[in-house]
Amino acid sequence: MILEKNLKIHGFCDEQFEPVKKVFLENFKSGLEVGASLAITINGKYVLDIWAGFADEDQTKPWEEETIVNVYSTTKVMTTLCVLMLVDRNLIDLDAPIANYWPEFKQAGKEEIPVRYLLSHTAGLPGFDQRIQPETLYDWDRCTSLLAAQKPWWEPGTKNGYHSITFGYLLGELVRRVSGKSLGTFFREEVAIPLKADFHIGLLEEHDSRVAGLIPPIPPVPQNTGKVDPNSIPVRVFSNPILTSRETLTREWRAAEIPASNGHGNARSIARVGSALACGGELDGVKLLSLNTIEKAIEEQSYNTDLVLSKPIRFGLGFGLVSKEMPISPNPRSFYWQGWGGSHLTMDLDAKMSWAYAMNRMVMSLTGDPRTMKLRKEINKVL
Repeated sequence: MILEKNLKIHGFCDEQFEPVKKVFLENFKSGLEVGASLAITINGKYVLDIWAGFADEDQTKPWEEETIVNVYSTTKVMTTLCVLMLVDRNLIDLDAPIANYWPEFKQAGKEEIPVRYLLSHTAGLPGFDQRIQPETLYDWDRCTSLLAAQKPWWEPGTKNGYHSITFGYLLGELVRRVSGKSLGTFFREEVAIPLKADFHIGLLEEHDSRVAGLIPPIPPVPQNTGKVDPNSIPVRVFSNPILTSRETLTREWRAAEIPASNGHGNARSIARVGSALACGGELDGVKLLSLNTIEKAIEEQSYNTDLVLSKPIRFGLGFGLVSKEMPISPNPRSFYWQGWGGSHLTMDLDAKMSWAYAMNRMVMSLTGDPRTMKLRKEINKVL
């Protein structure tokens, strides 16, 4: 726990968001944080950009303005954006078979699965059939070949099951086939550089010194007591491969492109990308896509108890949508996603607002991360 006398909040905050800054501080005081960053934009401008704490578990290295961290599945927003940009350019048709762009995908009865099923987590490919190791994730061709040959776990389009790791390979290969660029390269050249957003999918070694080390969840994830069905969909997804946050400390993990899970950034850069979406696809003269395409992406595709996450999720195309289970905003045209351990991004078309949170102390909770829940409550009060 960080002692209050050692804690200083850095950055700036508009007066109306001081209550949000106070909650951010309270999360540290209550021992929920080690190092973290929080950013909010409205109409493309930052109204809050703060950070505090330490970048390492031993609390010897301060969390700096340019500190970045692995944000796990918050990366999926970036991957989704890349696909939607190609949709907006009429290079990808959401209702066309994936096999039109990726011929090898037509194996095992997948000839007619449309692109939108990948984005809505309804394609039936949430995990790998074949047993793999963490290092397999660093082999792009191996992962995409396995998925191309694999039979869906349910009838595509009938159920949603969170494509935890596979989401990035499936959509990343689609981007590669259509654009000729890897997902990480496409994102860097067509999103991050134009927006001046410090977010990376496939991190160069020169940035390693800026990376905050993730701290495993406390308490640890409960072990299998023998009552869990090893053949259940959640177990098959989350135990193949078995990943821990320690994997993110390796150069191999950071260098690979795992577009569902290994993006590195901070709240400022995540909110920057989110702001482009919240503002209708254009930010500071950089147009990524049209408002029409964003509105298509936030049309409900499925709303059921997710077969992997075991809770109701209202999915659009690549985003979670506002729902009674996830009241991310008082505004209906709001959408979000978040990462294992706590990172989060919410975008709100009605308020033209985005807010992002990135941290290094991971929290594992069945009822939701208490830090983001408190932050969201204060942000929504302002809205």
